[in-house]
Amino acid sequence: MTRRAPASLKGRAAEHRLPARLMLAALVACGVSQAVAPATAATVAATPAGQSADEFYAAHGDRPIWFGPALNDPAAARALLDLLRTAEADGLDPRRYDIARIEAALAAAGSGSLAATAAADRLLSEAFVAFVRDLRRASSADMMWVDSDLRPMPPAPREMLSALASSADPVRFVRQMDWMNPVYGRLRQALVDPSLPPAERALLRLNLERARALPAPTGRYILVNAAAARLEMHEDGRMVDSMRVVVGKPAHATPMLAARIRYTSLNPYWNVPPDLTAERIAPNVLKEGLSYLKAKGYQVFASWDEDSPLLDPATVDWAAVADGRSEVRIRQLPGPHNGMGLMKFMFPNRAGIYLHDTPQKELLSEASRMFSGGCIRLEDAPRLAQWLYGRPLKPAGSAPEQRVDLKDDVAVFITYLTAVPEQGRVAFLPDVYDRDRQALARLGSAGQFASR
Repeated sequence: MTRRAPASLKGRAAEHRLPARLMLAALVACGVSQAVAPATAATVAATPAGQSADEFYAAHGDRPIWFGPALNDPAAARALLDLLRTAEADGLDPRRYDIARIEAALAAAGSGSLAATAAADRLLSEAFVAFVRDLRRASSADMMWVDSDLRPMPPAPREMLSALASSADPVRFVRQMDWMNPVYGRLRQALVDPSLPPAERALLRLNLERARALPAPTGRYILVNAAAARLEMHEDGRMVDSMRVVVGKPAHATPMLAARIRYTSLNPYWNVPPDLTAERIAPNVLKEGLSYLKAKGYQVFASWDEDSPLLDPATVDWAAVADGRSEVRIRQLPGPHNGMGLMKFMFPNRAGIYLHDTPQKELLSEASRMFSGGCIRLEDAPRLAQWLYGRPLKPAGSAPEQRVDLKDDVAVFITYLTAVPEQGRVAFLPDVYDRDRQALARLGSAGQFASR
């Protein structure tokens, strides 16, 4: 009996399936708010020492932060109230934030009383901290968290209040939801538009939950949107570069995952997944003969064991491999025909997904770029390497699988956004993997989706 390839050797695992985790999205898409429990003593206890709201105000000299320098401009406060009143868009219950009490405190502060202003400021800060921490909870999107520390985490109160107080434009900071990622803030703005058609509203809710899994705008990370077949490089909330990519065909859909790129392999081998051996290689051997294997640099092994011996291709029943009755391991040597190209960027995961170069540059000019077995082929791998390492990456000789470690890991988020902000509006992309239709059908919104 032949052995299946371990994920570490397969270039791409079979189409990745995970249990659906869209309960929150279900509540939201059906128009039901998620009730979030009020802050408790346990929540406070979880705040790191020196990071509470009280400690922020003590360090800030107890100065108000919601009323402008002259204490007569509550524009930031009104912007926060707008968000809280529409918190249902985020899957949250607006009643959680005691909006009526805040409005009454703001009215009292309008008298000019410093004590009333200070009391209102504290109420606003408490509501703001609760709202932000609720938003930064773990997303229910169907994401594979390879590195669990990449899950959204609630920030400490002092951290959020300091960010607001130090912002050059606190009103914009609140309205744009700068503590989230830019995609989330813009999709959310579109979602609260009362004139939005029902079909688009349902799609925006699904995509908003996917966007909530993306990182806060700090540091460096890579974002791949499989629905758009594009990769973006981000630094401190700004997209600094982007490129086209090839993603998995619908039968081998690229999964949503979050992981850390740890190293690059130069002059890589390509261990061909068994299904691709059956679909592509075996039929060509039957058609062109064994010379096909030599011309393309393919080696044949008896099994997926690391120490498996080479096989004489002439001893293989290639017809049985082509129709799935037999399995062999195929490895392609580095070279001009290698499916990995010059380099592959590694973030080890059980789905066997990674970013890599490709010799088939012509596929990148296609409008719909779904040709891979699940991995992500890059338009310009050397350019991505330059951004990651701050220098060009070149192999030292012809030895295969030359590992170059990253000094600092860089996160990569592979998502599926079929609604994306674009030049002041939201563009809706084709549901190439049928995920939107399936999710909305589960949530009872199939009719709305069909009218899109």
